[in-house]
Amino acid sequence: MPMHRVASLADLRQDRGIQVEVGETKIVLVRDGEAVRAYQGECPHAGAPLADGAVCNGHLICPWHKAEFAVHDGRLCEPPALNALRRYATQVIDDQIHVDDQPVQTAPQIRADDDRCFVIIGAGAAGTAAACALREKGFNGQLLLIDREDSPGYDRTALSKFVLAAEMRPDETPPLREDAFYDENHIERIQGEVMKLDVINKRVTLADRRRFAYDAALIATGGEPRALPLIGADLPQVLTLRCRDDAKKILAAAQPGRHVLIVGDSFIGLEAASALRKHGVKVTVIARHEVPFAKQLGERIGKAIRALHEQNGVLFRTHVEVTCFEGDGDTEEKRLKVAVLSNGERMPVDAALVGIGVAPATQFIDGIELEEDGSLWVDAGMQAGKGLWAAGDIATFPINDTPQRIEHWRLAQQHARIAASNMLGDDKHYSDVPYFWTFHFGKRLDCLGHAEDWDDIVYLGEPETFTFLALLCKQGVVRSVVGCEREREVALLAERMKQPLFKDEALMLIHQLSQ
Repeated sequence: MPMHRVASLADLRQDRGIQVEVGETKIVLVRDGEAVRAYQGECPHAGAPLADGAVCNGHLICPWHKAEFAVHDGRLCEPPALNALRRYATQVIDDQIHVDDQPVQTAPQIRADDDRCFVIIGAGAAGTAAACALREKGFNGQLLLIDREDSPGYDRTALSKFVLAAEMRPDETPPLREDAFYDENHIERIQGEVMKLDVINKRVTLADRRRFAYDAALIATGGEPRALPLIGADLPQVLTLRCRDDAKKILAAAQPGRHVLIVGDSFIGLEAASALRKHGVKVTVIARHEVPFAKQLGERIGKAIRALHEQNGVLFRTHVEVTCFEGDGDTEEKRLKVAVLSNGERMPVDAALVGIGVAPATQFIDGIELEEDGSLWVDAGMQAGKGLWAAGDIATFPINDTPQRIEHWRLAQQHARIAASNMLGDDKHYSDVPYFWTFHFGKRLDCLGHAEDWDDIVYLGEPETFTFLALLCKQGVVRSVVGCEREREVALLAERMKQPLFKDEALMLIHQLSQ
């Protein structure tokens, strides 16, 4: 077994890993008590250097998207990664760390025979994560993954951030899993539209009349973009963004030099504004708020984001609404030409992108009562009823003893992994920390936690410079964190905030991490 001396034990801290190279292989070293562990150096999700993350509570946390892995054995603990880490054997000789140049081979998992059938409806972030988790956790029964789209699930977050900027083609959006994975793990991908989920009789019926009986089902259908109930909203250039085909239509209508109206100052709306401006498109935003994201991130950060957009040529219009759209041409070739505003203004536009939120895609469910907003109530284990679980945008779930429906991509995957465990008879509850990231003109903001309100915000650095960390606190407890270019600190807090974290302790941890 060829071993290579790569570092001294004194180089290794308790709160982070260090990256070493063995030939062309990047490896991260981390402390595990008195032992040293070695794993692949880049996160299996998007290739982030794991040494730039943090170690906390026995977890190695990715700096980019906050995937978490067990320090002891590299197993996956938190998405968005879907794989465990490759492990390399280590030896410590005279305080010098030696690493094998080949990964440890893991024995194939022997799975018990299982005659059950599990159905997952929806193959996006949550559905794919659940399918992966079920096989990872040893489920050997029939596993059906039902999806409206032809191709396997892909990273939809890239659409508003990179595809609309013409930095990535729609068909280049990264797949969540390669095609071969589904065959190798005997996951049956079924393309079709679910017309009815019969909760009482445990049966799924598709639009083409195919039927599938199940023992357990997970609903992970996400949300459908809300449409504007206005005259002219059916014109071909009045668009929403949810899938690759939507992105293709937007790019076709939003050529450089054209004028796009974005209706709504949501995260999707302003990410699209940033991307389209980088693509050379003129952009006007009809904003519901003078300060975007003030409710989620605080007014100062919201003002900084708006100023960044305005510095890059995005125009904001507040205190007005679109009342209708007008087009010209004959019936078949009619094109959007004008957006009529509530103040009487007639704004010439070439396309409109509607970003006013999503509605839960649950209309096919029969036999269980829905919440007022169309979502499914689930308990902390993601269970909605007998043999039925739900995850992601469609799930209203308890967080901090308050029912919430949170439309975050990574949170949908967290839900899915909990649901998968409980479908197999476990009793796991949601005790994680919601996280998402948003991208505007090259500035990436990490958003951690979920604060309905706060009575104090502690700023480390200046939001206006987009190099800062903000702690949103209520009665001295950190409820939410916003950071830009402070990835290691956010990675640490993503794990530490799973238990109540007081402001003074958070500041101490952040200070220690910066040393």
